[in-house]
Amino acid sequence: MEAYDFIVVGSGAAGGLLAHHLFEAGATCLLLEAGKFYRAETFPRTEAEYASQLFWGGGLEFDDTVSMVFLRGKCVGGTTVVNQALLDRFDDLALSDWRTASGVDFFRSEALAPYYERVERQLELQQFSESHFNRNARLFVKGCDQLGYRWERLHRAQHDCALEEGNDCIGCLGGCHRDSKQSTLVAFIQKAEKKGLEIVPECVVERVEAGRDRVRVHAVRNGRQKQTWVARKVILAAAPFGTVKILFDSGFGKRLPALGKHFASHPQFMSFGVFDEPVDAHKGAFQTVASKDPRFRQQGFKLENVFAPPISLAMLFEGFGRRHQEIMKRYRYLACIEVAVRDEAVGEIRVDRKGRLVVKKPLTDADRRRRDAGLQVVQAIFEAAGARKVVHARHYFGLHLMGGCAMGRDPETSVVNEAFQVHGVPNLYVADASVFPNAPGINPSLTVMALAEKLSEALGA
Repeated sequence: MEAYDFIVVGSGAAGGLLAHHLFEAGATCLLLEAGKFYRAETFPRTEAEYASQLFWGGGLEFDDTVSMVFLRGKCVGGTTVVNQALLDRFDDLALSDWRTASGVDFFRSEALAPYYERVERQLELQQFSESHFNRNARLFVKGCDQLGYRWERLHRAQHDCALEEGNDCIGCLGGCHRDSKQSTLVAFIQKAEKKGLEIVPECVVERVEAGRDRVRVHAVRNGRQKQTWVARKVILAAAPFGTVKILFDSGFGKRLPALGKHFASHPQFMSFGVFDEPVDAHKGAFQTVASKDPRFRQQGFKLENVFAPPISLAMLFEGFGRRHQEIMKRYRYLACIEVAVRDEAVGEIRVDRKGRLVVKKPLTDADRRRRDAGLQVVQAIFEAAGARKVVHARHYFGLHLMGGCAMGRDPETSVVNEAFQVHGVPNLYVADASVFPNAPGINPSLTVMALAEKLSEALGA
């Protein structure tokens, strides 16, 4: 069996970029993705359709207590297809904590700056202006200004969204129909595909088998066809749940005691202000502002000005029948602010005896303090902005899945070394957010791509 130079498993923020760069550098490269291959013209058009087709578990994966919902994309381009493409560099606070936890010295702003710059040069980036603010954003800004809280306009990887023509970016949660969002599908994968990159969608990798100079990848295609490929080097970029499961199913659990541990997810708690006049938070630019107050950063939370489509929103509210119907009738009158907590990395990803993922992600006392501090601020912001009442959703989300294969120097407390190699297996790499030592409290996508840039450089791309 002829061996590829590289097999990349997963096509999200790390995998799509790496496959593009390695292929462009002249390597033989195979990109494997568990999800389907959608394009701008084939993305599902309704919330019910894209939830079931573009997300693992139909968008309903829970922790072991069924309290926290996890969202991860399942399509070529991964979660970059369904996220909001908000790109931020990590600050010194996050990177200093990473150095302390891992012992890895390149977790410094000056060391990562060249890789951040490379990613940013390859994407279309836009900072929102006030002309892009919908009423949801203006109410957030109004409340922050009255209370003296600092906020910022967000940076997003996008171009030609035609907001002036009436486009509503909430549709991007189901894939961008204009190829405007700079997902890895748009920025990297489709470009490499045109030049011959081999991509196999609907391919679930079951396990890897690492030898001295070859790695075998065993997978199932289209739900039934078993297939094996061989490569000189394999890069796992299937995000924490996917990468950790592959490693457990490949027998690495006994030799890597830290596998699946140090999981974090930036738990996000949505609150809604009910106003007397329509807010229409689903219209226009979906997310344009967020908190930038150093007091919030020190307390371990941030505020995001977000919203959700009707089905997702309906699942957040308690009550049944008429009570539930009444609040959903107020959909156009709802503004939303989300508290995102910089959580302690005490979560754990395991695989049970039946081969199913089990995710334990309890809120610690510190997590709850950060949540409550954020919710108090949200309450005050909505009241200052003139809300008639404030409704805090009971269920919460994990949208930024991180850890499980923490990077570090000690094989007892980490899974990969500073060269992204699985400890003791020099031809098997991990390059997604699972290498994060702990939660940064900042959107992770840009740093995932920057770290992938660093790895691609080390691999000769």
